[in-house]
Amino acid sequence: MQCIPLSIEMPEMVRVNEKELKILLATKLYEMEMLSLGQAAKVAGLSKRAFIEVMGQYGVSLFSMSVDELQQDITNA
Repeated sequence: MQCIPLSIEMPEMVRVNEKELKILLATKLYEMEMLSLGQAAKVAGLSKRAFIEVMGQYGVSLFSMSVDELQQDITNA
């Protein structure tokens, strides 16, 4: 994966450091299925294992299917 530099201007009242901003961006892009787990971990600057743990803290599921979708998939199997 080739990466490009990104510069963002944030209002002073938003108290977020660069590391947290990278994690927020990576978790959202993973949640939107725009990045794989490995790619998102790289954007966040974390190992895959650490990124999985952080996703839980941010309320992002490792699985893209909802419980209802998973139950329906099992029923149709």
